[in-house]
Order: sequence, then C-alpha cells, then structure tokens
Amino acid sequence: MAITVRGAAPAALVWRRYTEPDLWPTWSPQIASVSCADRVIRTGSTGTVHAVLGVQVRFEVTRFDDLQRTWAWDAMLPLGIRLHLEHSVMELDASGPDRSSTGLRVSGPLPIVLGYLPVARLALGRLLRP
Repeated sequence: MAITVRGAAPAALVWRRYTEPDLWPTWSPQIASVSCADRVIRTGSTGTVHAVLGVQVRFEVTRFDDLQRTWAWDAMLPLGIRLHLEHSVMELDASGPDRSSTGLRVSGPLPIVLGYLPVARLALGRLLRP
C-alpha cells in the first residue's frame, strides 16, 4: 500500500530529516529515540527504533540513493513481523504552497500495514513542515 503527502518544507530539508536517524523523533511522534551507528543512513545501515510505548523495532536499510532521494528498509517488529518500507522525496514547484512531497510504500501483513498507515501519514505531515 502507498501514500503520498505534500508539504511546505524544501525537499533538501525533508531529505536531511529522513537520512539522519537522530532527527526521526523530531517529526515522527511514535519514535522516542533511534540507535544507529551511522549518523547518516546508507545501504547496510542497521539499528533499532525505540517506540514511545517501549516497543523496539530492529531495522536494516536495504537501498539508499542520495541523488534520487529514495531509500528502503526492512523493519523487524516483535513476534517476527516484518515490514518493508520504501521512501521517496520529490521537489515540487517552489512558487506554490507545497514545496515537496514524500511517498511511502509499505509491504507486510495487511492488518499491520493498515494500522500503520494513519500513523505514517501523521508523521509524514510533520516531516514536511518547514
């Protein structure tokens, strides 16, 4: 399943917020902190997302393209549940109110994906704020 969200933040800022795990809690309300050895993610980066409810989600970045502003990762949830998430950031016409957009495609067990998408939409809206 996929969603796209538009917002006023410049694409370069949105991309920076995506690529630096220490910034994820600033725009994603479900994330309390992130443990990752890499300051900027890359293909092969691994770590743990510490959610606000105490849930820990291990992750591995499976694809990263700085020029295309796309990346993908596998998130390993408790009980062996795995999600695959693909992200993209697009620059829009700077003269309009929306300067960038981000796309998210999530693959995994349908009930988990359906439950996650509203939370993701909220987080992406915050990601795209100036």
